[in-house]
Amino acid sequence: MASYQFGWSGQGAGQGGKFVRAALALACARAVGGSEARAVPAAAAVEMVHNLSLLYDDVLDGDAVRRHRTAAWKVFGSSAAARSADALLLSAFDVLADGEAADGPGELVSREASAVLLEALIQLAVGESLDLVFEGRSQVALAECLEMVSGKTASLFACSCRLGALYGGADSAAAVQWAAFGHDLGMAFQLVDDLLGIWGDPAVTGKPVFNDLRRRKMSVPVVAALASGTAPGEELVGLYGTSDADPGRLARLVEEAGGRSWTQERAAQHARDARERLHRLTAVPEALAALEALCTVIVSRVH
Repeated sequence: MASYQFGWSGQGAGQGGKFVRAALALACARAVGGSEARAVPAAAAVEMVHNLSLLYDDVLDGDAVRRHRTAAWKVFGSSAAARSADALLLSAFDVLADGEAADGPGELVSREASAVLLEALIQLAVGESLDLVFEGRSQVALAECLEMVSGKTASLFACSCRLGALYGGADSAAAVQWAAFGHDLGMAFQLVDDLLGIWGDPAVTGKPVFNDLRRRKMSVPVVAALASGTAPGEELVGLYGTSDADPGRLARLVEEAGGRSWTQERAAQHARDARERLHRLTAVPEALAALEALCTVIVSRVH
């Protein structure tokens, strides 16, 4: 089942996601002057955690499509999906423990890495829980919504960069600075994801059109629109709690109320903040350029 989730087997094999978090871990290891090869355990661990979160997320949200094909739980069952997610969780820590081998980063780094990953998992669980809680509420403050984004997405981006830096040979204090860069990048990534959840092309995103609106998700563009105090925003307030409102109409109201532009501007700001943090860090020039390019791709991506 994990093989299917990673896109290695089954119908439509090859749809294995973007591997952004793994790429970040490797790039950050290189940026601090270390070896990408030594950071492979960190990259593998964060990618396992990302995919286990998707397995749980699809079950909890009832999403039947992931990466242009049938979601894993629809193929294997929800119970099997939960067991596979648990196995990936244990495997992630097992991979980090392998760093204690003779050619690994050492026992102290492996222990710190495990603690960092555990902290990210806790934040991830809080963020995912808030996401579900918000679906049952008629009002969500923007600050609450951004806290949810910080937990469910930015925390693992921060973890990826921090682990990469640690496995690249950076000390603990420097690794924390790399985590701050990753957090801003993760915020930008999720805000763009929220935009794609409403206005993304399903042929590109691999998800049904207006998917988040059909489920009445309290995503950032929606919350920004609901809190706008505008006439379209007030109309959206009256419609979002109903079950028969046309998703296309909801999307128009979110945009007219400024939810789309607010989210775009906030995503761009987080990307700028990430770049500024990056330039304050000591990094190998070639790796710095690659990380800057990643900042640009994340904000301008269409899937």
